[in-house]
Amino acid sequence: MLPWLRLVRLPNLATAAADSLAGYLVVSGLQAVQWPPAACWLAVLASLGFYAAGMVLNDVYDVAIDRAERPERPLPSGAIPLPQAAAVGNVLMAVGATAACSAALVANTPWPAFVGAALTAAIWLYDRHAKATSLGPAVMGTCRGLNWLLGMTAAGGPTATHQWAIPLGMAVYVAGITLVARDEAGHSRRGMLVAGAVTMAAGLAVAAGFVWLPLRDGVVRLATLPASTWLLLWSILTVSIVLRAVQAVANPSAPRVRAAVGNAIMAIITLDAVLVLAACGERWAVVVICLLAWFVLGRRLVPPT
Repeated sequence: MLPWLRLVRLPNLATAAADSLAGYLVVSGLQAVQWPPAACWLAVLASLGFYAAGMVLNDVYDVAIDRAERPERPLPSGAIPLPQAAAVGNVLMAVGATAACSAALVANTPWPAFVGAALTAAIWLYDRHAKATSLGPAVMGTCRGLNWLLGMTAAGGPTATHQWAIPLGMAVYVAGITLVARDEAGHSRRGMLVAGAVTMAAGLAVAAGFVWLPLRDGVVRLATLPASTWLLLWSILTVSIVLRAVQAVANPSAPRVRAAVGNAIMAIITLDAVLVLAACGERWAVVVICLLAWFVLGRRLVPPT
């Protein structure tokens, strides 16, 4: 099973689940911990299907490059046959699309289905065409923003302007991670690493608009803590994440860059939990951050990048 777990990036699947779950919670505003409705779980299932499909098809399309740069990966090493991986990737994509349409049906709104269709197109575009181009980071970021919207639309949202700051900001943040990871197989360029770090910081600043936009208008919608406290917490997280990228700029070796990328990916779960903290309070934030256990244990089996 290890080659398959490596192919779907087992640890990173936790970040996909965290996004859609957090998106649902932010819009619904649930505070009491209870079993979420079926629309929420279908959105989470769709996220897992789409993410796993994207990872598998990414390696299917990249097999020629991986034979030269990453021969230890499951497909170039022969651990998994290429036709079998392609078939599984397409099945996983179908699972994601079916779950998104089911979420739309259960939630009585077409938007999860539309977001699922957009996510399908964005994943295919990235894996097949955009990855090696200058548009690659933007398309990858779009996938992450749409993943957030999958959960939000399953809850009937976004219902307010400031809620749009989250998928937009997280899209920019993940575009920055993609820039940092661009040359992780070899010796990374400092200019690319700097651009990635700046983009990550900008994305986190935009996502904070979920709190500072209402605050600017004199409306505070935080569940259980002052807006200033939340913004301080978010700022500390931003600095800690960007510092890892700065360390990679100082020493752009492959291990240092991979560590920065892995940290930035893992931090998505913490960031999602802090966003849920603002909307729903501590209890649901703890539920979301518990997904870190999935990431950390999964990372002991297979690498996240």
